[in-house]
Amino acid sequence: MNRRRDRWVALLVLIATVALGILFLSLQAYEYVHAYHEYNLTLGMGAYGATFFMLTGFHGFHVTVGTIMLIVIWLRCARGHFDRDHHFGFEAVAWYWHFVDVVWLGLFLFVYVL
Repeated sequence: MNRRRDRWVALLVLIATVALGILFLSLQAYEYVHAYHEYNLTLGMGAYGATFFMLTGFHGFHVTVGTIMLIVIWLRCARGHFDRDHHFGFEAVAWYWHFVDVVWLGLFLFVYVL
């Protein structure tokens, strides 16, 4: 592959990941509204309400930060700031995003399955 094609693929994958982050946050907002209106779930509803909103809200905050970081990385990638030897920013954001994904697996099990 040549560098131009590599950059194009990276830009497509980054924008797809940004879109998935935005979709996740949109579904989380929908879930919050639904839980409030249908189940009257609030922070003051006891241990479950407080735990639910704290855990999922904190994760949503990290998804928001990760999505913003991905947008910045997309802009930097589009401007050619990364190459074979200089790509620490790109890699750091990728590691952050993977950590947020792994945390979600644990949260999903703890909040929705158990």
